[in-house]
Amino acid sequence: NISIVWMKRIGLLVVFILALPLVFQVTPLEILKLRVFDALVEKHEPSGNFVILNITEEDVAREGGWPIPRQRLAQIHVDLLNKGAIGVGWVVSFPQPDRFGGDEVFAEALSYGPTVLASFEYDNQIYPKTVGTILLGENISGIMAKGVVSNHKVFSTSPQGISAAPVEVDNLLRRMPLLYQTPDGFAASYGTEVLKVLANAKSYIIRGDENGMQQITVQGLPPVDVDSLGRKWISWIDTPQTDLETMDVAGKFVFVGVTAAGIMPQIATPIGLLEPHKVQAALSESILIPNSPKIPDWSIAAEIGIFIVSVALIWLLTQSFGMSLGLVLGGGALIMTGLGGAWMIRSGILIDVSWSVISQFIAGSVAFYLRFRDQNQ
Repeated sequence: NISIVWMKRIGLLVVFILALPLVFQVTPLEILKLRVFDALVEKHEPSGNFVILNITEEDVAREGGWPIPRQRLAQIHVDLLNKGAIGVGWVVSFPQPDRFGGDEVFAEALSYGPTVLASFEYDNQIYPKTVGTILLGENISGIMAKGVVSNHKVFSTSPQGISAAPVEVDNLLRRMPLLYQTPDGFAASYGTEVLKVLANAKSYIIRGDENGMQQITVQGLPPVDVDSLGRKWISWIDTPQTDLETMDVAGKFVFVGVTAAGIMPQIATPIGLLEPHKVQAALSESILIPNSPKIPDWSIAAEIGIFIVSVALIWLLTQSFGMSLGLVLGGGALIMTGLGGAWMIRSGILIDVSWSVISQFIAGSVAFYLRFRDQNQ
């Protein structure tokens, strides 16, 4: 018969082997975790503050190709405001002067209402202007900006935000920094800058501790929980969309971008490929979600703790009771672990228990086999 001592040794060996992928955060396990979050994070309704305006293939053909002359963009901008838009965000870059000489007209139109232009991330160590930022805590730092493609100097008076798409290990975009660090201070992501402009705020407040950033606040809005690098989990909200012909924008801030093929890059997200203006709209929407999802700084420690307790419990239940009762109790513990993990994710606490559930099944199977073998010898 298999002795109790050998049972304990085998159990410890099984737990040790199964713990290795979790301790070292191997890539396949990290991808599994992120996909579980994608599936279980609560879906939210649009805030009602935003609308996406797509410049489509048909629009570009109608306007005679891309780039559309900036004098025409000025007219589009004015039309949007006349249609009742509370502000316009051009998630388009204008680094070179307009060959048709429309820069001054466009720049004047941008001054008519709340406006934000995009500075697209580019690894050139040219950094955007920073704004006054209040730091509550010591040694606060975030993700360093690589640089941006600056807009033409004629547009320098318009607020601008960084449009970037930092991806996860599986090359999908899920988290975005609300603020990027530069050698001179902090500069905002595009979607963050939109809210600052709408709130008529002058600065940002960063609250942190020895682990890094904890909250970022746009003055006038509720604080936003972030991870230690200042990143926010993106909720892929189905923001209403319109086009140049319909312009259904009354009472909304408009994110303008190009969906015509081959003009703007497409960014891989859990819901498919999206253009930059749709990504930035999702960021602004996500900032406004109360108690929105967050991966806590202590998530790895929590996942290891859940793993040890749950796997050890399965082993003990299988070994301490009869085979039938042990199987029922072990199965119940496995189900409860899975349901508890799903509840946490749905509540916005992104702690993954998928590997714990898989390990419970493996450990329970080994323990059940050993118990069956022991009783039949």
